[in-house]
Amino acid sequence: MTWTLTPDDLPDLARGAALLGTGGGGDPYIGRLMVEQAMREHGPVTVLDPADPADLPDDLFVIATAMMGAPTVMIEKIPRGDEPVLALRRLEQHLGRTADATIPMECGGINSMIPLLVAARTGLPVIDGDGMGRAFPELQMETFGVYGVPGSPMVVAGDHGESVLIDTGTDNHRMEHLARGAAIRMGGSALIAEYPMPGADVRRTAIPHTLTLALRLGRAIREAREQLGDPVGAIADALAPTLYRHLRVLFAGKVSDVERRTVDGFARGTARFTAFDGGSELRTVFQNETLVATVDDTTVAVVPDLICVLEAESGEPITTEALRYGQRVVVVGISTPDMMRTPEALAVFGPACFGLDVPFVPLETAVPRGAGAADRV
Repeated sequence: MTWTLTPDDLPDLARGAALLGTGGGGDPYIGRLMVEQAMREHGPVTVLDPADPADLPDDLFVIATAMMGAPTVMIEKIPRGDEPVLALRRLEQHLGRTADATIPMECGGINSMIPLLVAARTGLPVIDGDGMGRAFPELQMETFGVYGVPGSPMVVAGDHGESVLIDTGTDNHRMEHLARGAAIRMGGSALIAEYPMPGADVRRTAIPHTLTLALRLGRAIREAREQLGDPVGAIADALAPTLYRHLRVLFAGKVSDVERRTVDGFARGTARFTAFDGGSELRTVFQNETLVATVDDTTVAVVPDLICVLEAESGEPITTEALRYGQRVVVVGISTPDMMRTPEALAVFGPACFGLDVPFVPLETAVPRGAGAADRV
């Protein structure tokens, strides 16, 4: 059923999107401010339910919109605001067809917000789903592509009014390579329109209801904090009836070291966390998003499952570019939907795709219930 997203929803949505971003995807705060301004000028956004054929008929023409680049760059290089609409219009012009709706490329971080910005500015509805089910650093790492939708033709747009059209046919890896180069030369981040497809392909390939999920998670964290409750428990309860049904507490401690650099259009690095009692250490590796978590010598979670760093008291998600020495944190793992764990999906965004020499083991297997003091279902 169609529903309406208002400015009052955005703080909770941004908080939930930061959680689903697994530390990456860009801080949604900047995107939230842009969407709030656009909604004040143009009104609320209509959200379509991908499970409802009346909302999403087979022939509805959909284009994904997003930002790409290093989250560290976005801290200083704030978008002008009209770039994603420019990318959309340029792609429509090339295709000779006008979009009927837009959809998030990913539900994590700022890219939960960019399609809402496009929707508010253009009057298009946005679909309640996405192509990553979290955040990933590269454009081919989408369930759209995993299950047969070409990402190109696509358009990359910069903040000086420039745009680049890229068409690599069915080669989504080549599309990512060329688009990354364009984004780097546009200052390290850019706005994009990609994966044009009919509604039938959206229904077949998208992770459904992830905007709703982000909103639910952000609200759960806020309400737990307001009621002096347990944010991690509230997150687990919010996830339990969804496709992301398993949550495990992986570690509690403080940030002891962060090594971070911006390379080839990505924020890459490692972080170390020391337990409050000093007895063990957690190490994470990230490429925009956190990819693997190792406690002492044991891998406890790995991509595509989610690894999320939360502020220990408030449950507020912390992005990889915001990690700082001394922060007191809880690190949790969240299982991904089954369609992100198939052999086809792991061939596109499993551990080996990031150069990690570890196998994918589902979170609920790697950390069985009862393995930690605060583990959840």
